[in-house]
This record gives sequence, C-alpha cells and structure tokens, in this order.
Amino acid sequence: MAVYATSLRDRFRGLDRRGGVLLRGPAGWGEFSPFWDYDDAACVPWLRAALEAATLPYPEPVRDRVAVNATVPAVGPQRAAEIVSRSGCSTVKVKVAQAGQSLAEDLDRVAAVRSALGAEGHIRVDANGAWSLEDARAAVPALDRAAGGLQYAEQPVATVDDLARLRRSVGVPIAADESIRRATDPLAVKRAEAADVVVIKVQPLGGVRACLALVEELGLPMVVSSALESSVGIAAGVALAAALPGIEYASGLATVAMFDHDVASRPLLPEAGTLPVGRVTPDALAPASEDTVSRWLARLERVADLAAIDLDEVLR
Repeated sequence: MAVYATSLRDRFRGLDRRGGVLLRGPAGWGEFSPFWDYDDAACVPWLRAALEAATLPYPEPVRDRVAVNATVPAVGPQRAAEIVSRSGCSTVKVKVAQAGQSLAEDLDRVAAVRSALGAEGHIRVDANGAWSLEDARAAVPALDRAAGGLQYAEQPVATVDDLARLRRSVGVPIAADESIRRATDPLAVKRAEAADVVVIKVQPLGGVRACLALVEELGLPMVVSSALESSVGIAAGVALAAALPGIEYASGLATVAMFDHDVASRPLLPEAGTLPVGRVTPDALAPASEDTVSRWLARLERVADLAAIDLDEVLR
C-alpha cells in the first residue's frame, strides 16, 4: 500500500488538494480515493474498484487508445483559454455554476473556451447539479449560445425528475452524472427519460466490470469520466472506455493534468487528444505527511471492515 497526496493547479470541486491509497495485488495497482465528503458506506464501491484493478486483469480492449476531453475548472477566461490551448484536445468540459460565481462569469469562460478551441471542437458544461430548474432553464440556453452550440449539459439540476423536466424544455442534450453514481437506483434516469447521455465513473460504481454491466442495462450513450484520480486510477477508466464496443463521445479522463505531482514518472496525459490503454506503476510517489498517511489508512481499514473484506487475504 502507498498513500499519495498532491496539490491541484487550479481549485476544482472546491478542492485544492487530492490524495488516496494505492493498492498492489497480483494483477497490478488499484486506487482507492473517495472524496472526503463521502461517508464510509458510500466508499465501499470505491474499495471494490481498487481491489478489482489490483487482483483481476482488465477486460479485453477493442481499441488501444481512447479519445479524451480537456477539463476547464471554474477559472477566469484567460486561464481557461490557456488550459484549452495546451491540452491538444478537440473536446472540452467546462465547469459552471460554481458557488460564489455568476452566470456572466460562466458565459465569459465558455466564450473564451470556444475562441481557443476553434469552431470545430466540442464543448460540454458541467454544473454538478447546482442549479434550480428555473435557473437551469435560463442558463443552459445562454451557455449554448455562448459556446456556439453545446455538445451537452452535464447534471444541470440535482434530481432525476428535474432532469426530465429540463430535458423536455431546452434544446440541449442532457447528461446525468450524480444521478447515476450517487443514486440508489441509477436506472431511474432511464425510466424517466431524463438524460440523453450517462456519465460513468469506475470507482464510485464499483469497478470496470460493474460499469460494463450498468452500461448494458442503461442502453444509453455514455461518457467514461474520472473521479479526479492519479494515473493509476485513470488507467482503470481508460480500460473501461477501451472495452466498450461503441463509444461516440470523448472520455473525461485527462484530469491528471490538474495535478501538481502525479504518482507515475510517465503520467497519463493526452497526446493528440488521446490516452493509451495499459497499466500504470506508481514509480514517482512524493512522500505524504504522516498525518495524511494515517488518515487515509484509517479510512481504508474502516471501509474494508464495513465491507467484510480482508485486505491482506485479497491482495496476497
């Protein structure tokens, strides 16, 4: 086991730092890095995903590289344009609806991304469920105009019912994220016809195989996305995207670019807008503080006990 911690280049999801535990087993390395606002019960799928990666081979890929999008946090227009220009990606996800920021700031950020990206690239926005239905009905069309056309709006409102209502009232495709990965019933999105696209994340959903089964049940176009992991965790997302028989959208897996320091000497950063399929070995770990290590290992032990998992036995 090894604990990593790094600062982020830009504030993201209210975070300035990221970290987690890397677990080595007979198949390689897996990552356990649930966000700290998740309780121990919600962390169980994250542990199952890490153990799957460490103990089982990934499914056979049908492609050797995966197209990815760049991610622009809730930064100013100049910084947004810089991130896009450096990314080499032709699809960009832009964070919007950040607490303390206005729609006008979101519009300026999206317009700057379009200018840097050019007319042919794709822009998607992600509000993390922060808008009310009324606010989303105003914001989504305005952002669509600022972008010169949005590929989709990700989780603009919090509930499945409101997603369905919004989808019927705006001309922009709607994607569901939190309504899938934090839901007790992710199939509710399908039954309510609440989304055009579903966002799938390996750790919160319990591993690559669990994601493949869910994708088959949902029967909707999907985007594989990261949970802001190191290259070890991102490799599992790439393995999922590479195993899907048909995938029409770029995956949201280029987030290692947000880290000041990754765990690998050759981090998973996009080249020509794509990432390669393959395992990652954490050969460039920076030392974490004693308090950070203790906090993560205590959390890992609690979650393993809750899930009745003997880590020593599983990882042997």
